[in-house]
Amino acid sequence: MSARTWISPAAERLRTANPYVLDSALAALVLFAVSLQWIFPDEGDDRLTWQGWLIGAATAVPLVWRRRAPFATAWAVSVATPAQAVYHAPPPDVMYGGMVVLYTMAALGKPWQRRVMLAGWLIGVSLTMMHKEDPQPFEYAFHLLSVVCAYGFGVLARVQRAYTAELEDRARQLERERAADTARAIAQERARIARDMHDVLAHAVSLMVVQAEAGPVVVRSDPARAEAAFDAIAGAGRDAMAQLRRILGVLKEPQGGGGAWRLPQPGVAELPGLVRQVGESAGLRVELRTSGPPRPLPPDTEVAAFRVVQEALTNTVKHARATSATVELDWTEGELTITVTDDGRGPGSGHGGGHGLIGIRERAAACGGSARAGRGPEGGFRVVVRLPAAVDREGALG
Repeated sequence: MSARTWISPAAERLRTANPYVLDSALAALVLFAVSLQWIFPDEGDDRLTWQGWLIGAATAVPLVWRRRAPFATAWAVSVATPAQAVYHAPPPDVMYGGMVVLYTMAALGKPWQRRVMLAGWLIGVSLTMMHKEDPQPFEYAFHLLSVVCAYGFGVLARVQRAYTAELEDRARQLERERAADTARAIAQERARIARDMHDVLAHAVSLMVVQAEAGPVVVRSDPARAEAAFDAIAGAGRDAMAQLRRILGVLKEPQGGGGAWRLPQPGVAELPGLVRQVGESAGLRVELRTSGPPRPLPPDTEVAAFRVVQEALTNTVKHARATSATVELDWTEGELTITVTDDGRGPGSGHGGGHGLIGIRERAAACGGSARAGRGPEGGFRVVVRLPAAVDREGALG
């Protein structure tokens, strides 16, 4: 077993343990280290007294509260340590408690508290060493270096903790952003599916209603026409089911399927068939006109173009009571302009509201285009949608 496999869990347990337990153990360890000098005195040292032991204990016991009240703990140890040295019972060879509080202040203290404590200990150690009998130069260097090193380790711990906190905060922020992006993507996908389902169902149901209303009228006088109406109803239903399966296929895509099993979404190439279907099913004269050379469109723009025409013709069938409609595709270098015009009653009869026109505007905006609707120049109703071509798609979306 490698050292890392047990060091990391041990460090994690220490980090999450009760602070009072850890600090009490640290205080006991410091008190034991201070007492070693009394238990095994050097030759010539002053004899241990109970006053000296209390002063020595005062350099260790306050460490129990070093994280709860770091500045007060530092002051207590800062007073007891030079008192122990001056009292000579015996003076400390190593400032164990002092190094702990300096580390703690550098890691947890406020900026002014850190500066005061560091300066105080440097000055205090120098003055205390001057008070000692026959101080050696190496003793000055040892104690001053001990102060600086303990403080430096505390600074490193503070920087590491701040860096870790920054990383954790950044990770939480990224997680929040990821969750927001996921929620936004889900909302957009739901809106897309809702628009597609609305367009498919509204179109199919409108054609079916028109044929169903016409069927009983001609069932006796013109059986062949009635049969054609019922065939149109069945065809519209089958087409709606096929398109719904295509729309919802992504929700039931098998693992590893890669989406290849789903039929392609309709695009501009399917518009002649759509126009023909509406004309045959609804008894509406629909004409498709194209000007300019066709240009490549992104896949979602292809679908949007088809759905826009489908929804505009559905509105014509449902609301306008029109006898004819015209679908114009105007291809230019940077965009496709779709214009659907009918000779119906216009916006006052229901064209201007509902989910249909809202869906048309949303589809155009999602592709970086625009849509407007209103009364035509010669009456009736007109929908104009501009969709950017592939070359201008990035600029249109901003």
